Amino acid sequence: MSSLALVISICLAEVLGMLSFATFQSLIPTFAAEWGLSNTDAGWISGIYFAGYVGAVPVLVSLTDRVDPKKIYLWSLALGGGASLAFALFAEGFWSALALRCLHGVGLAGTYMPGLKALSDRIEGPRQSRYVAFYTSSFGIGASLSYVMAGEISTAFDWHWAFAATAAGAVLAAVLTWAVLPAAPPRAAVHDTHLLDFRPVLRNRAAMAYILGYMGHNWELFAFRSWVVAFLVFAGGLKSGDIWLSATTIAAVATFLGVPASILGNELAVRVGRRRLIVCVTIASGGLSAIIGFSAAGYWLVVALCLLYGVLLTGDSAALTAGTVAAAAPGQRGATLAMHASLGFMGGVFGPLCVGVVLDAAGGGTIFGWGMAFLATGAGSAMALAAVILVASRQRE
Repeated sequence: MSSLALVISICLAEVLGMLSFATFQSLIPTFAAEWGLSNTDAGWISGIYFAGYVGAVPVLVSLTDRVDPKKIYLWSLALGGGASLAFALFAEGFWSALALRCLHGVGLAGTYMPGLKALSDRIEGPRQSRYVAFYTSSFGIGASLSYVMAGEISTAFDWHWAFAATAAGAVLAAVLTWAVLPAAPPRAAVHDTHLLDFRPVLRNRAAMAYILGYMGHNWELFAFRSWVVAFLVFAGGLKSGDIWLSATTIAAVATFLGVPASILGNELAVRVGRRRLIVCVTIASGGLSAIIGFSAAGYWLVVALCLLYGVLLTGDSAALTAGTVAAAAPGQRGATLAMHASLGFMGGVFGPLCVGVVLDAAGGGTIFGWGMAFLATGAGSAMALAAVILVASRQRE
């Protein structure tokens, strides 16, 4: 199988495995009404997905330096699919949803970065950065399809069927991965550290600049993706007349627009420099976040701004991850990606939760409350900007 065919196949598997990503977030208004959830409760359930990811990813991704990533990938798909099915059958309130979404996050920890490790081990040279961008962009495709599936299936049937359908996606992803991904070739061990010894990664300031930037990026990205449907429902309620596009469809389009934005952002970063590209994107994204929430009274303006925000949010995504891969020391790529994923997705834990807390404090049913919530979302851009400027500057010194 050619390198391109392998990349396409694994990207498709990642899309199928990602279908559970936004199922809960897409249905926050439904669960809030059915289970009596507060905004903070919904923020916890949204954020716990990434907490499960952060808790498992140091071990699972570090193991890819020692164990064939294919094995980790397949077992993790089984866990994620099982959690989806269990949510459909047994979730009945805050605590059960919290536990099962945490297991979903553990499943993602064993697929997303281990899949990237498997590809980057098999594809070296000038094509690597481009294929990394293709792979990381498949995350956005899977997330956008997750919004669409959740909205359409729950409308036609109910939310139980929406979660059950994502379990079927995990099964298909496992079959495809088993069929197309070859076993890792044997290689000599090059490890001079323990499995969870990340001190060499922490000393790699070039890699840490991208890793900390990725944490701020994920704060903003996943805060937006967790709350965009609820925000669009709120803004739609302020508009008189019919709305012919559902909130989940708009969220899916905003998420999908991030796919070409991520790929093109990486291509542009190769030409103008990763650091320069990241600085420009974070400034633009943070500036836009200060406007969106306060514009809720103009529904179609809000839709346009959300679509633009979806583009800006991912413009630096592939550049940050490709930068980490390129900066990793020989024999430490798995550990470096584990740190990238672990610290990076801590932003995904606290970003959605912070928005929920701000909404409860400032008023989730007011334009002012949503304006403050989006300011909290945009704080991620400030974090990313500080990381790539300050940490990279110290590295040069």
